[in-house]
Amino acid sequence: MKTSKWTAKDMAEIALIAAIYVALTLTPPLNAMSFGAIQFRLSEMLNFLAFYNRKYIFAVTIGCMISNLIGFGVIDLFVGGFSTLIFVTVGVILFEKYKKDYLFGGLFNKAFFYFSFFFAATMFTIALELKVLYDLPFFLTWLTTATGELVSLLVGSLVIERVAKRLSL
Repeated sequence: MKTSKWTAKDMAEIALIAAIYVALTLTPPLNAMSFGAIQFRLSEMLNFLAFYNRKYIFAVTIGCMISNLIGFGVIDLFVGGFSTLIFVTVGVILFEKYKKDYLFGGLFNKAFFYFSFFFAATMFTIALELKVLYDLPFFLTWLTTATGELVSLLVGSLVIERVAKRLSL
């Protein structure tokens, strides 16, 4: 969706989703799980909204950037924010063709399932950031952040799939 064609309603929806992302990331006790070597963020389920409308790529990116700035600092604003922008966009492009297919007896949307593993693998960017800033072991940090991301996305895929059946996204 081109930004030049965004309506006031589109911008309000982007702002609302960004605010929900921030609230789900920074509100106690969720904030305790949102940063560090594990990073279980329920807010990451909002990434799946981009499969319904690409304007939500900007919404989750803005929400991620605000959360990262408040929760971890300026460096994470850029590393996490740009990683979100790039990898959500790439993931939607790669897996959008599977949106109508399901796995495991209809439990998981195929696009969401594949995206969950893809996006979890991209946590190497966060592992690299934590290696550079805090000298944490890269592979172990990648493994733990990817695991936290994968679990939060798989749970979130089930939630967003059910929400999408009730709301027009």
